[in-house]
Amino acid sequence: KKRDSVARWMAELSELPVGISPFEKSLSKSIDVQENFRTIAKRALTAAIGDGIVLLEVEFPPLIGGDKSKSQFDDFDNVQELDRNKDWTMLFVPPFCASNPDLYGNKQAWLIFPDTKECELARAEWAGARYRDAATFTTIEAATNFGSSSGSTSAGSSKSYDAPWAANFASGMSKLLGQEDAGFLGDKGSLDPLEQPATIQFVIQPGNGGPVEDWINCETIHLANNNNPDTYIPMVIINGALDKVRGGYYASFFFPKLAATVDRFFKKFTSAFYLKPISDKGVYGWLYRVYPEPWQVVLQTVRTKSNDQMYIEDTVVHVSETRPTYAEAVSKLVEAANKGYAKK
Repeated sequence: KKRDSVARWMAELSELPVGISPFEKSLSKSIDVQENFRTIAKRALTAAIGDGIVLLEVEFPPLIGGDKSKSQFDDFDNVQELDRNKDWTMLFVPPFCASNPDLYGNKQAWLIFPDTKECELARAEWAGARYRDAATFTTIEAATNFGSSSGSTSAGSSKSYDAPWAANFASGMSKLLGQEDAGFLGDKGSLDPLEQPATIQFVIQPGNGGPVEDWINCETIHLANNNNPDTYIPMVIINGALDKVRGGYYASFFFPKLAATVDRFFKKFTSAFYLKPISDKGVYGWLYRVYPEPWQVVLQTVRTKSNDQMYIEDTVVHVSETRPTYAEAVSKLVEAANKGYAKK
């Protein structure tokens, strides 16, 4: 029975996306890797939402592909990541919402940016009607305050916006200048008014490289909009580095509010599209999942054809319904390499 189950899994598995290996940079730069990611993510999210899953994460390397393709071995900063995640989402949301206009049309989907400045930049850089009319542009702060002001709070929620120090500082400076908002953190005019709850929420890179309060506020937003059993508002976090939160990267002693969200909120997220590189102990591969498929650990090996042309061979070395830990994934890659997959 176990062999039959493995055979069934193998037959249903999605292949690893093309052009993602750091050993084939020329290919990565010549194709639209991120468009492939969007296609896979759209299929996975549609299936997961159709199955009634509310909390979803999409995690992938945002800098791979195109003329400026970068892998985890290259130098990059948080601003580059944030820009690429913003662009990825702006290209993803219009066709996703158009696939179900009754549910997501008329700007019923929310694009939730980390702060006002990011929302302002998105408005300016993606000014066409296709993007402007696809969703409601808002921020973590505005979405949190909307839930709080509407009275849609729930037990366990902090019930109000948890402001990072920068926001508090900007607010204080504005008051000193005798203004309600002096625009230190962006133009609030770039935000759409929030009048009705969303039918789906896309949260773009909360927390990662920014304030930890972003993650705390994500829980508040979700609880405020899902306390009624008749409501069903999926939250999709895009490259929010939830592994850091779930894995204890932030010590509970220093970040007690964040630590309190882990078990009751972030561990409940389902990975719809997940693609993360693994490089350790002389092996290279990927942890990969496309909902509703099981998890895969894929070994990547550099091969040479008879004409001395290099190519990348993908070998699925582990499949499981539950997500393997990083250590387990590395162990499977090393085991497969030692058995000869990497020595052919």
